[in-house]
Amino acid sequence: MHEPLFQPIQLGAIAVPNRIIMAPLTRGRALPDGVPTEIMQTYYSQRAGAGLIISEATGISREGLGWPSAPGIWSDAQVEAWKPVTEAVHNAGGRIILQLWHMGRIVHPYFLGGELAVSASATRAPGHAHTPEGRMDNVDARPLRLDEMPRIVDDYGRAAENAKRAGFDGVQLHAANGYLIDQFLRDSSNLRDDDYGGSPANRVRLMREVMERLVSIWGADRASIRLSPNGESQGVDDSDPATLYAEAAQVLEALKVSFVELRQPGPEGTFGATTVPPQDHVIRAHYSGPLILNSDYTPEDASADVASGRADAISFGRPYISNPDLVERIRVGAALAPNIGVPQTWYFPGEAGYIDYPTLAEEAARATA
Repeated sequence: MHEPLFQPIQLGAIAVPNRIIMAPLTRGRALPDGVPTEIMQTYYSQRAGAGLIISEATGISREGLGWPSAPGIWSDAQVEAWKPVTEAVHNAGGRIILQLWHMGRIVHPYFLGGELAVSASATRAPGHAHTPEGRMDNVDARPLRLDEMPRIVDDYGRAAENAKRAGFDGVQLHAANGYLIDQFLRDSSNLRDDDYGGSPANRVRLMREVMERLVSIWGADRASIRLSPNGESQGVDDSDPATLYAEAAQVLEALKVSFVELRQPGPEGTFGATTVPPQDHVIRAHYSGPLILNSDYTPEDASADVASGRADAISFGRPYISNPDLVERIRVGAALAPNIGVPQTWYFPGEAGYIDYPTLAEEAARATA
């Protein structure tokens, strides 16, 4: 059953035994200072059967992280705490890359000692931010100055170097879902009239400069990217996504990045529904490397899209929360376990709803005990 999902694939330098990828999932189990915790070792190693694990979004700098108890990768303490996580995954036979995250205007001043968050332009994300003291209304960000752009690229570069020190198998640039790179890419949030704004070629400039730095550190065959070209995401959207993402795809093709992951939201997607036609065909027209699609897939839909060639692999998000052995469940056609106690257990600290979901084998053992 679902044979297309069980064909091996090469994602750059990484040999992947199946096409069931673990998507990045923010879970909020690090310490308040972004240092990974011991239960994260268990969580990721439980899911090592994935063809590839893409880690939860991980802050590249204090400036770029505005989610309670999300991990970072800018300090030595964070690097040292990530090492046993990657080791646990490797010991379990898995592969794991680190997703590099700068949240841009989504970071509330609460996390920055009262300083304003940075973005492409002086815009405000809709709604509110989550902080350890509860929800707080988002505020206007300040636009990054031209002389700050090299610092942003350096922050990504330092994080990429730290990911290598921590034992990851590669890195992914988070350029989706309304965060900093996405805020530069799309014209609803990028109102600049300098070299980083206006034309699609200018709006992809920061993405290109960051990807060039990641490639210089890791090699193109271990550097990838996540994009979300299909409609509004946290207040970020574009008036002409086909033209914009054709430009972005041409950059990624020239750099020969290891793979591109696209968020394809369904009607109940985490970041809202979309009325924009899927843009994966635009990426396919300009980027020849592996394409991974994500969001709201069933095993049946995933198999069909891989079999048809629409995607080379599928990344699963929420199903991996409650199914640590998702690959095995799909392989044998077993029912998927539902997420229990959500959404509270998605982000709250502790083991509940994090490392206590049983595998099929554990369920069977309990039933016969």
